[in-house]
Amino acid sequence: MPDTDGYLEQLQTDAQFLCSEQRMDTELVDRLVLQLNRIYPQILSDKEAHRFRNLSVSTKVRLAELLKHLHWKGEESCHEFYRALHIHAEDVYFSLPSRVRQREIADQKWANSIEVRQERYVLNDRGPMFFLSCFSFVLGMAILYYYGEGQSLRCTRGFLHCSASRLSKDAKNVFISYAVIGKQL
Repeated sequence: MPDTDGYLEQLQTDAQFLCSEQRMDTELVDRLVLQLNRIYPQILSDKEAHRFRNLSVSTKVRLAELLKHLHWKGEESCHEFYRALHIHAEDVYFSLPSRVRQREIADQKWANSIEVRQERYVLNDRGPMFFLSCFSFVLGMAILYYYGEGQSLRCTRGFLHCSASRLSKDAKNVFISYAVIGKQL
């Protein structure tokens, strides 16, 4: 799903929530720092990772400093933080304010698309019996006309004239012309 905001803006929105979230414990913060350090050393060097894993500093302070550092590093660093959070703490990731807002927007779009689909098929609300009856009528007309060209059923010409009365102007013209051409033969 495409993001409506950049990851920098999302991190600013989510920073207060992340720092106050009880599920963001020391172990989780350490896993996030290690993920960013091992897989993306350009985001967190060994020295920076050691600083953010220092247990003498409280977890909330370390997390706040990590978020500031990632914000300073740029869009890609914020994106990788969100990926690591999604991998290590999916429940926290999906409860972020930016994710909740995106789900609400997506739900609204999905609800709107359902309404559009329902409007699109309003013409087909008569059901299968209507289709079968129309198809049977047209098939019957075709069979009568096909066999009416021979010597055995000449009476179908008049029937074609009468049946054209409830059709549109173009369909009437076609039916009547077939009946007139059949009369001339």
